Amino acid sequence: MQPMTPYPSAKRQDIVENIQGQRVADPYRWLEDAATDDTGAWLAAQDDLFHKVTDALPGRDALRRRLGDLLGAGSVGAPVWRGERRFFTRRAADQEHPALYTVDPDGAERVLVDPMALDPEGTTTLDAWQPDKEGRRLAYMISSGGDEESLLHVVDVATGERVEGPIDRARYSSIAWLPGGEAYYYTRRLAARDVPVGEEQYHRRVYLHRVGTEPDTDDVLIFGAGMDKTNYYGVGVSRDGRWLTISASQGTAPRNDLWIADLSTSPSQKPAFRAVQEGVDAGTGLHVGRDGRAYIFTDRDAPRSRLCVTDPADPSYDTWRSLIPEDPEAVLTTYAILDDLDRPVLLAGWQRHAISEITVHDLETGEELGTVPTPGLGSIGGITERLEGGHEAWFGYTDNVTPSSVLRYDARTGETTLWASAPGSVEVPEIETRQVVYPSRDGTEVRMLVVSRPDASGPRPTILYGYGGFNISLTPSYSASILAWVEAGGVYAIANLRGGSEEGEEWHRAGMRDRKQNVFDDFHAAAEKLIADGLTTPAQLAISGGSNGGLLVGVALTQRPDLYRAVVCSAPLLDMVRYERFGLGETWNDEYGTADDPEEFGWLIGYSPYHHVHAGTAYPAVLFTTFGSDTRVDPLHARKMCAALQHATASDVPILLRNESNVGHAARSVTRSADLLTDTLSFLATQTGLPLHPASR
Repeated sequence: MQPMTPYPSAKRQDIVENIQGQRVADPYRWLEDAATDDTGAWLAAQDDLFHKVTDALPGRDALRRRLGDLLGAGSVGAPVWRGERRFFTRRAADQEHPALYTVDPDGAERVLVDPMALDPEGTTTLDAWQPDKEGRRLAYMISSGGDEESLLHVVDVATGERVEGPIDRARYSSIAWLPGGEAYYYTRRLAARDVPVGEEQYHRRVYLHRVGTEPDTDDVLIFGAGMDKTNYYGVGVSRDGRWLTISASQGTAPRNDLWIADLSTSPSQKPAFRAVQEGVDAGTGLHVGRDGRAYIFTDRDAPRSRLCVTDPADPSYDTWRSLIPEDPEAVLTTYAILDDLDRPVLLAGWQRHAISEITVHDLETGEELGTVPTPGLGSIGGITERLEGGHEAWFGYTDNVTPSSVLRYDARTGETTLWASAPGSVEVPEIETRQVVYPSRDGTEVRMLVVSRPDASGPRPTILYGYGGFNISLTPSYSASILAWVEAGGVYAIANLRGGSEEGEEWHRAGMRDRKQNVFDDFHAAAEKLIADGLTTPAQLAISGGSNGGLLVGVALTQRPDLYRAVVCSAPLLDMVRYERFGLGETWNDEYGTADDPEEFGWLIGYSPYHHVHAGTAYPAVLFTTFGSDTRVDPLHARKMCAALQHATASDVPILLRNESNVGHAARSVTRSADLLTDTLSFLATQTGLPLHPASR
């Protein structure tokens, strides 16, 4: 594939700053401003080039149809129970977005929130939802055009009629209902007029809101005044309404402070808080169970996490008793309490080297009693039980060939049964998934899932995917893109790099801040393992990543341009010197470091992809994908990097930019997903030599 040359003109500015004693060039700073005529013209020219090169790629029509088939499996979510009423999400084969449903006690099913009914253009997404404790009212949040701004609404569940809303500035808010459904705690940003320019996405506070009142004038400030501007807050209220908990974390830092208040001895509008944890380098959550005990989920002194119990009236650290101790290999991820039994039990969800499992324990002592079988080597979602107690639990399940399903566990019989499957019918190709262990540069053992056809032999066009950050695990899941690629004869590999949570918090911290290079070394070693095992060659190896994973592949292509043939770099961070100035950048400086600190600036400039583009280097083919309404990672990163690579590269393979409007960092409609996957996979297939015509299946 040959690009249309020359590339669109991009002026190089003579901008060189002295930062922490180093001279730092920034020739494409003008591309940071998307609103100028110059940037608009440049983007239009890039769009013309992108379509000129990609629209005629072979196999696109067949690929688009096949992706549509595979995406047609749809999805279903685990139920949230309130008495005999349940709430759940489902996306049928003909739906663009999941809708939120409720099933009445008489079994009648109704739609409560359908994003397509709200916006037939498909640019509105359902961000979050929470029914009240009685199941009579539902709070939900939606955003439009991909901006993730989350407007909060409340509806009457029985009638579906709106009770209040929209309440703005509720992005990333949790909702904690008080019994009766007349009031809830939530988080809301201060109004833009009350904060410094450029800080509109920060300055959250916790409020008590009474349904039907005016939030700007009647909400009661509960917590957050005078605290760090980047703080995120979580709120929770126990089933009986007695205990209020608030957690605070500085941005995405892997630690939090935690407080509890007894609402039976202090008023709901002025709770008397007691610290559970303050100034401790650990992540901790607290939930008061129906039995009156406080269940504390923590990685404090347990990097793979443990579950403790204590008295909520005195939750100081020296009173914690380990109920489910830390496992030396598996990471504790979730739990559920089933107490309507002669011998109440607790279900514990684990992740063992990225594969999920569930164990059963005595609720009082923590003694392990057995396991809950799962259908295969896959991933479970959170385990849910009835709020009022019971003997049943539900959990989502998926693996590489299984679309999302929901399983039900009955503690009285010990049986696990299929409760709901994905609504669509889809023919899934026969594939094989293996877990490979390989050494990184420093000798650390890293795991990688390798997906291929059972009859695959010899070097094949391969996509290597990674993320490596923010304590996020890459676990087996149903993926239309993986299945389409493997069905066509390719290999798809997912590396469980340091920086994720596959092996617990120590694994995360081994890939953040001054140790970020470990993540990149793990990724290069994964590529070399695939080549050494004869699965692929550098000429057939593509890499793909988005967001923090976009940073990963941006570093990979600048550190080892010889190792990779093609790159898809989606919604990436690439200018690590200035990343804090844009989007939600300041909330990530605990993960990466800050350029305001001399030592930490050294970490950042040491790998920042934009600053390591060198003229005359034969770079791989690169496709940047950006989303115009992305309020997390500003598309300016990809614009600047694209211009730098187009100027510098000595190879004849294309450097392209795909810019999409009215969509953001995460959720998107099925049609837009299929279009994006068609563009990215056909680009990688052409570069690596994978035929996509129907006969390839």
